[in-house]
Amino acid sequence: MTISKPVSRFELAAKDLNHQGGVFCPNPAAEMQTWNTHPKVYLDVGRSGEAKCPYCGNVYALKAGEHFEAGH
Repeated sequence: MTISKPVSRFELAAKDLNHQGGVFCPNPAAEMQTWNTHPKVYLDVGRSGEAKCPYCGNVYALKAGEHFEAGH
């Protein structure tokens, strides 16, 4: 029997994104350790306002009212 972690949604400020508008999962916001989870994957949150990790299903989204502009 496999018990999986429930999928979570993490809201981020624009300042939490890197200069290209993305984050990596596993992410400190999700309290995941890189040594015991899935491979590191880049998620482009800035483009659409949210992105879902293809490995664990966690969703990373901009907080309401937050906007990302490239270069800022």
